[in-house]
Amino acid sequence: MAKENEMTGAPNPWHALAGADVLLRVQSDAARGLTRDEAARRLAAHGPNTLPEAEHRPLWRVFARQFASPLIYILFAAAVIAFAMGHRGDALVILIVVFLNAVIGTFQEGRAERSMEALRRLSALQVRVLRGGTEAVIAARDLVPGDVVLLAAGDAVGADARLLEAAALEAAEAALTGESLPVAKHLESLPADTSLADRRNMVYSGTHVAAGRGRAVVVATGLATEVGKIAKLTAAAADPKTPLELRLQQFGRYLVVASIGIFFVVVAVGLLRGLPFLEILMVAISQMVSMVPEGLPVAMTIALAVGMQRMAGRGAIVRRLSAVETLGSTSVICSDKTGTLTKNEMTVTALWLPDGRQIEVTGAGYSPAGRLREGEREISGATDAALRPLLEAVALCNDAQLVRPDDSDPRWRALGDPTEAALLTLAGKGGLELEPLRQSLPRRAEIPFDSTAKLMATQHGPGPRGRVFLKGAPEMVLELCSDARRGEQRAPVDAAFRRAVEAAAEALGARALRLLAVAEVADGVLDEKAGFAQFKGRATFLGLVGQMDPPREEVKAAVAECRAAGIRPVMVTGDHKITGLAIARTLGIARDGDLAVDGRELEQMTELELRAKLDRISVFARVHPAQKLRIVAAFQSQQLVVAMTGDGVNDAPALASADVGVAMGITGTEVAKGAAKIVITDDNFATIVNAVAEGRLVYRNLKKVILFLFATSIDEVIVLLLALFCSYPLPLAAVQILWINIVTEGVLTVNLVMEAAEGDEMRRPPIATTEPLVDRTMWQRLLVMVTASVAAVFGYFVWRLGQGAPFDLVRTETFTLLAVCQWFNVLNCRSELKSALNFSLFKNHWLLGGLVLGNLLHFLVIYTAPMNRIFHTVPIPLADVFLIGAVASLVLWAEEIRKFFARRRARTEGTRQ
Repeated sequence: MAKENEMTGAPNPWHALAGADVLLRVQSDAARGLTRDEAARRLAAHGPNTLPEAEHRPLWRVFARQFASPLIYILFAAAVIAFAMGHRGDALVILIVVFLNAVIGTFQEGRAERSMEALRRLSALQVRVLRGGTEAVIAARDLVPGDVVLLAAGDAVGADARLLEAAALEAAEAALTGESLPVAKHLESLPADTSLADRRNMVYSGTHVAAGRGRAVVVATGLATEVGKIAKLTAAAADPKTPLELRLQQFGRYLVVASIGIFFVVVAVGLLRGLPFLEILMVAISQMVSMVPEGLPVAMTIALAVGMQRMAGRGAIVRRLSAVETLGSTSVICSDKTGTLTKNEMTVTALWLPDGRQIEVTGAGYSPAGRLREGEREISGATDAALRPLLEAVALCNDAQLVRPDDSDPRWRALGDPTEAALLTLAGKGGLELEPLRQSLPRRAEIPFDSTAKLMATQHGPGPRGRVFLKGAPEMVLELCSDARRGEQRAPVDAAFRRAVEAAAEALGARALRLLAVAEVADGVLDEKAGFAQFKGRATFLGLVGQMDPPREEVKAAVAECRAAGIRPVMVTGDHKITGLAIARTLGIARDGDLAVDGRELEQMTELELRAKLDRISVFARVHPAQKLRIVAAFQSQQLVVAMTGDGVNDAPALASADVGVAMGITGTEVAKGAAKIVITDDNFATIVNAVAEGRLVYRNLKKVILFLFATSIDEVIVLLLALFCSYPLPLAAVQILWINIVTEGVLTVNLVMEAAEGDEMRRPPIATTEPLVDRTMWQRLLVMVTASVAAVFGYFVWRLGQGAPFDLVRTETFTLLAVCQWFNVLNCRSELKSALNFSLFKNHWLLGGLVLGNLLHFLVIYTAPMNRIFHTVPIPLADVFLIGAVASLVLWAEEIRKFFARRRARTEGTRQ
């Protein structure tokens, strides 16, 4: 881990110093850099240029964490008591179940960490530096303060550095500041209080060079960089408990109270009946074991692991098992815009020509596949006299390049400024051949883009005079123009024309388009030292170009699915408010009456004001990391489960603080990935919706398991208590209770979590954080199933005793009847509304196999002599087997009747709505 270097403690910040002063302070040479020996010395002094990674947890600690659950504590207590009473077999079985649960959890969490480590190795960064006057390529982790780095278009910046040289240098800083467009750089010193986003003489770790070239001296590495400061903020963010963990805590407390209560009730009643103390104590322990659903911890772990594997298959790496369920409970998704909701690829979508025509441009990304349309008519630069000069201007007054698809990447890619690359794509769509055009009109002179003048100019042609093209901000270009091109004709730029341009610019701006104006001096000479004033009154206006970072095609459908699922999407972006709101409206994130708030407005809001307006705010724009934390906290204060998606360094603190942070795997920074609980490997927002659906399926299947386990546990407790209170002999032996809890349930619970989706997961509202694990509907279903099961089992037990049947046979048949009731119950639990009397069972091969295995194992317990001795059973006559099956089916018919009326009620309510 890198130490914060002492050089950052200078009285004046680096951006306030001249380049020569910076070199003196860091004791370096712009032409030679550091010597290799000096670099090695500084590396030893300051440490590697890396950010602190989360402390690697040893395997034993990961394993030990799996035991931190109230359910596990109860099982340990039951095992200890059973062992103390001499029932070592019972204690051993319980401990084996607990151990298997821990092994499964450890394996899954370890596999997630190994996946993340593989991602980290793939993204190792290399940089170019001067060492002893010689250019060298080194790992970014080996950079030290004083290193002179060489920068070119496409290079990643490995550390914070002060620029020494800059030739048309632009840096893409979206990952750090949220600004989607590249920032033009210069060398002049800046005021000490200049904000981070406006420090044009600095380049920062975590960003990359979009255009031009430069040379810079490293002034901060590791934790001393701006990225490092955000990493500290991320480390300080609290890691909230997941909804599942909170519900299990509450559930565990209830179980402890219920188990202890039943234990003392049984002991008290047994002593009042005069039963021997040791005998009644063993019965009480059996009751306590009955109350504890031993299969739940394993089922829960496997349910989450299955969800984790399904998500991995759909592009989401889960770094923490319980985050699977949390994503399913999500009620708000705070999403970054650039690269998450949008493609992070500038695209020209509209043109306005001086003759009043508006041209729509199809296609997206940097591929030249697309068309130019005027209404329903397709047009081309080859045949349109007004369009061709504009296309030639944007293609030639341009420093970017387009990289064709190849074996390493099947996409068209931009080399240089994304805005200029989009203009090259436009020219290709308009029918221009770029290479022949450049050869016929070579560049003779240029004035690079000036961020103050907001203009760029280039001269082209074979001779000393030629065509001069200008592009820049509409108001700046218009000031230089005396006329405008309308086809083959020219018209003066008068007040009426200016109003027309302003109206067109306003209309395009309302569509969240970034505008460029284009002009030409037909026959001129560009004096590189005379500035742009030399063209005033000489230029011909060619038109307006509108471009945007387009939304991903799949995001609009994903947002609509979120809405249907009761999930509210919110945009949190570093971009301008107007741009963010327009994109949000396009995607369906913002609706009529919704608000957009920028960082300055948010800063002025009190907590009460923010919470009062939170329901109407759909876009947060121009926000910094601390404000993102505040936004997440505001939603969480309303008992909402917040998912935060993002890929930049500036997203990391909120990713860590959110209930579940979702980072992008391709464009995401290491800081963002480290802060997140889930990493989306394909950078696709729609994958998040798929992950939400998987999370909801996991939670629904867990509730099915809980319903099944508690129906079984409550059956046993009530049957045993009824026998105790009514002075009957105990209908079940302790080992038989354990068999039902461990084997009969065990072969079914794990398989029940493999149930496929029922199809309505994303049409239900999110699970409220205040909702208990066993909700009202589950209690109603428990009442029906438990009543039917207890009536069948206890009724049959009393009836057979009344017939005078041998007690060993009665107890064996009661034991079997209870097991068959559970087999019918597992069919009941597969759906809240759908009938069990269909062929859908065959879709879950795991559950079908579990039922077959359960029958075979129970057959062995009943009909083999060794098992008869262990489990106190005797063979059952064949006629009684069919009778037991018929009586046990009462459980199925009772729940089918409830489902029938529940379906009819649901249809009635749906008709009313």
